[in-house]
This record gives sequence, C-alpha cells and structure tokens, in this order.
Amino acid sequence: MDRIKNCAEKMEEVFGIAPVGSEGTDPEFMHILQRSIFGEVCYVGSADNRMRELITVTVLTVCQTLPQLKAHTAACLHVGVTPSEIREAVYQCAPFIGFPKTLNAIAAMNEVFAEKGISLPLAAVGSTSEEDRMRRGAELQTALYGGEIKDRYKWLSGDFAQAVPNWLTGVCFGDFATRGVLSEKDRELLTVVLLAALGGADMQVRAHVGGALKAGNTKEEVVCALFHAMPYMGVPRLFNALNCAKDLLEEKKD
Repeated sequence: MDRIKNCAEKMEEVFGIAPVGSEGTDPEFMHILQRSIFGEVCYVGSADNRMRELITVTVLTVCQTLPQLKAHTAACLHVGVTPSEIREAVYQCAPFIGFPKTLNAIAAMNEVFAEKGISLPLAAVGSTSEEDRMRRGAELQTALYGGEIKDRYKWLSGDFAQAVPNWLTGVCFGDFATRGVLSEKDRELLTVVLLAALGGADMQVRAHVGGALKAGNTKEEVVCALFHAMPYMGVPRLFNALNCAKDLLEEKKD
C-alpha cells in the first residue's frame, strides 16, 4: 500500500486539497495523521466516501471536536452528501449525547452551511405528530429490538417506571428515527458508531450492532464503520466495540 499516493488521491477526492507538505507548526504530526487516515484507513473496507464522511461527522459530533466537524461538514458537501443528510447525522446524536452537545454541533454545521450559501433553515422532514410519535416510535423500536424495554425498568418507583422507557421510545425512535432523508439501515449504522465513540456504552453498542444487522447492514459494513471511526475516537473504543459484539460480527470459518 502506497500511503503517500493514496493520501494525495483521497484528500483531493474528499477535500479538494493536497496533503500538508512542510508548512505549518507541526508538519510531522500532520503527515502521520493524513497518511494514516486518508492513505490507509480510507482504503480498508467497502464504505464509500459518502458513508465515511457521515461516520466522521457523527464521531466528531459525539467527541465535540468542533473545528474538525466544520472541516468534515465541508468535506461531506464536497463528496456529494446533501445538507439534509448531514443534518440528520448530527440531529440523531441528541438522545445519546444530550441536547446541549448536539446544539454545539448544529451551530458548527450551520456555520459551514452559511459559508457555502446554503439557505437556513433546511426543509422540515419530520414525519410524526404529537398524536402518533409514540406509536410510530414503538413500531420501529419493536421491529429492531423487541418490546422488552417496557419491562426492564419496572423496578423504578412511581412515574419513572414508565417515563424512562417512554422517553427512549418517544424521543429516540418517535422523534428522530422516523425522520426522513437517511434510511433505517444508515441510521442504525451511524448509531453503532456514535455509541462506540461515546464510550462506556458496551451494552448499547452490542444491542445496536444487532439492530444494524437486522436493518440490512452486513457484518463487514459494521466492522468497516467502526474501523473508519477509529482514528477519530481512538483505538481503545474500537477494541471495546469489537469485543462486546464479537459473537455478532465474527465471520464463521468453515
């Protein structure tokens, strides 16, 4: 593998620029970074530039690395990802990382949109009403994960026994997962990545790996997404995600 050649080709594809030469304060570090990500990681696995950039935007949103999020929002646009697709990748992080961090990412994303002359707000794509969000959310949730969440927190006192699972169903699935633009397959794959990047969520990573496979992703696509996320979230979180879902992702040898 010629990392230098690959890096130059991929950076032109994704950013429309050449790799760093000798300029800047830390060219040696940038050589390692760019050759590792764009000369090596980007050439392993089946993901195309569109999915790789959506994965990157998701991880950067979770990690709150906002300068890099702006750069990769622009890269998304450069490789043909639509503004609405970028928005959905950022929006759906909210139930997992919280609304304040998501608002930080939205602000960074919108700054790039404004610089590119993209009119805001983008067109609305929500598909549920207050009256049917719980029903629609439960349908999506049950199809991928079953209905056991309703009983898992019965041990909580008072209103919390119902409020906790209802919030997950209504917000994560009813408000966000029912939105248009991204397919169920893509949403589930990005959810695996964001949970891996979050850290400390091995149980949820494993559950959503199962959901991603049910939604139509292959084992290779899930592993590829996690591997692509690695240089942005770190090796330990890749290993944690792979280890907790090994039995779901392992390709059985004859």
